[in-house]
Amino acid sequence: MKYVITGGAGNISKPLALQLLKAGHDVTVIGRNAANLTALTDAGAKAAVGSVEDLSFLTSVFTGADAVYTMVPPTHSATDWKAHIGNIGEKYTQAIKAAGVKYVVNLSSIGAHLPDGVGPVSGLYRVEQSLNTLTDVNIKHLRPPYFYNNFLANVGMIKGMGIIGANFVAAEGKFPIVAPVDIAAIAAEELLQLSFTGHSIRYFASDEVSTDKIAAVLGAAIGKPDLKWVPFTDEQALGGMIQAGLPEEIAKNYAEMNHSIQTGDMFADYFKNRPASFEKVKLEDFAKSFAAIYNA
Repeated sequence: MKYVITGGAGNISKPLALQLLKAGHDVTVIGRNAANLTALTDAGAKAAVGSVEDLSFLTSVFTGADAVYTMVPPTHSATDWKAHIGNIGEKYTQAIKAAGVKYVVNLSSIGAHLPDGVGPVSGLYRVEQSLNTLTDVNIKHLRPPYFYNNFLANVGMIKGMGIIGANFVAAEGKFPIVAPVDIAAIAAEELLQLSFTGHSIRYFASDEVSTDKIAAVLGAAIGKPDLKWVPFTDEQALGGMIQAGLPEEIAKNYAEMNHSIQTGDMFADYFKNRPASFEKVKLEDFAKSFAAIYNA
């Protein structure tokens, strides 16, 4: 089988590409920088260097593929982040149609059932809606929850203020969370089987925890057993992110997304369609990686 993977050598795309290569398949990886793809090309992947905003480039790379994995690369330079994400979704849609691709595994997010009010995930809603106009293409939208890796952004807060927090809190079992390697495994499973038809959604999680447990487990791992989760107001969270160097547009979207976690809107559809079992990486497993980075 011939697969095209977007996302370069990212935390999901790299392990996904390696799993497909290990299974003996033809894999092309799209990235913006050839040097970043070296580990994958050394493993047997083909590199396609270019921008996912370039329709002719995408169409050329997608042509001949049995299936593609789509994701929207992160950016801090967008002046309208939701529109930027949606526009890349439209480019994917047009390229998939022009190239005649029949199977797509699309990385979306928990909260993408909502057209607005969930920050960057509102852009992923637009991606889903655009792809779903392809009536003759089988599409699996993956909707993972909050990434463990997002907590790495709190290292500075912990070191500088002795706390961890955001503009949300969650009770025990009400905060689904996932490891990128677990997302890669789910994506690989879907791509290797290609058993999905029509347009469908898959929810999954590595664990379900609370914000207090996040503070306790991460705190224990870094030698701060008294670390507490502190809830912020939306205004405090926005100001803190801007002070930390995030552009205002990006910070506003993150604050909005976190607000939707606080209200429960972000996770509502997940809990209506809750997975029967969890994936492999637990909070305690991530805490070891968190501690290594914290102490580095």
